[in-house]
Amino acid sequence: MSLKSSSKIDTNICELEITIDAETFVAAVKKVYAKKKNSINVPGFRKGKAPLTIIERIYGKDIFYEDALEMLYPETVEAAYKEGNIQAVDSPHDLDVKEIGENGVRMTMKVTVKPEVSVEGYKGLEGEKTEPVVTDEDVDAEIERMRERNSRIVAVEGRPAQNGDIVVIDYEGFADGKAFEGGKEENRNLTLGKGGFIPGFEDGILGRNAGEEFEVNVTFPEDYHEGLAGKAAVFKMKLHEIKVKELPELDDEFAKDLGEYETVDDLKKATKEDLLKKRVEESDKAFEDSIIEMLGEKVVAEIPEVMIRKKAEDNTESFSQNLSRQGVDLDTYFMYTGTSKEDFDASMLESARRQVRILLALEKVAELEGIEAAEEDYEAQYSKLSEIYHMEIDKIKGVIGKEVLRQDIVNEKTVKFIVEHAKAVPPAAPKKKNAGKKSEDKTEEPAAKKKPATKKESKKDEK
Repeated sequence: MSLKSSSKIDTNICELEITIDAETFVAAVKKVYAKKKNSINVPGFRKGKAPLTIIERIYGKDIFYEDALEMLYPETVEAAYKEGNIQAVDSPHDLDVKEIGENGVRMTMKVTVKPEVSVEGYKGLEGEKTEPVVTDEDVDAEIERMRERNSRIVAVEGRPAQNGDIVVIDYEGFADGKAFEGGKEENRNLTLGKGGFIPGFEDGILGRNAGEEFEVNVTFPEDYHEGLAGKAAVFKMKLHEIKVKELPELDDEFAKDLGEYETVDDLKKATKEDLLKKRVEESDKAFEDSIIEMLGEKVVAEIPEVMIRKKAEDNTESFSQNLSRQGVDLDTYFMYTGTSKEDFDASMLESARRQVRILLALEKVAELEGIEAAEEDYEAQYSKLSEIYHMEIDKIKGVIGKEVLRQDIVNEKTVKFIVEHAKAVPPAAPKKKNAGKKSEDKTEEPAAKKKPATKKESKKDEK
């Protein structure tokens, strides 16, 4: 098997001429014959006993040619790509078999390849970077979240429901006198005041006591889903229980319960350090993202649309798999988010277009700067994967080969290189509207006369 010729016939399109030698092709024909002989009827022979020459004489010399070529095709094309250093981005098309037989195979095909890429000015890119700050208010808010996470729910007795309470309810909704789909639930926990239901629903529970059965009248919003939009409805309810969230006291005991802290001051100090570290990481990541976006814009190339389309398909598949892990499919996602499939596909395509430009830029910079994956890079990656999947490193190596990791490692190192050679600048101060200017086209109105105070107001002023 060999690549006889490769010629560029159009932008990003190459035509290949590939041959398969006689020995390899005849061997493939014999393999196909061995697989299929038991299913071929030949007069005078039991199934599977007719020689290859007899079958070819009866059914034609080429009876197994198509299957033999199909068997050899993938490795033949792969070998041709490797021999000609061809970076295909899609399956070959326009296959034309010129010769096929005992003397081997000669065929031509067209293939879409990666574009020629140039990237200028990838060093010294400028991006805004904020200086992370953590205030006392930030620390207090984070500690309040800790108290929330360590809260407990307790039942309330002897008073009606009020905003902030957690109520346990049964309800069933009726519109036009009929129960509607999705309008019934039992033992539902609902926090009053958060607006989780349609307007009026939660208000109807306020002031009610545990054990009460009652009705709540509501009107569905005009933008509600088809069938109930704008309709009046009644919910029949039963209030089982009223509960509240009880937060722990902010004292030294609370600090000790959370970890290696002796006092509330220790907790606040550690919290401030953690918040600052997190914000530094977020600032660094935001800066990196902005720089890499700029890098993608530096790419000069005629990118084949198939590259973008395939990337969008991969992204959609990955997104769909993530949804399915949460028990949701794409159609359900479209329904809940009010997104159409057309808008979703367009968004995925635009995102893929940006990603492909960035990936091409990273590959080109890596080539220009001689960035490669070293042995220690592979070992570090295997060690990381071992921790993630809780598997021994040797087992990980048996499942994931170096060729799978190489491009990710090179891309990571290239991103680091680009960011290290970038320049961080402070964010520009927002411009004040009409600062220091007077309106030229508006006549200045005189100040309004002050209304005389009423007797009541006068007395208040005197006081």
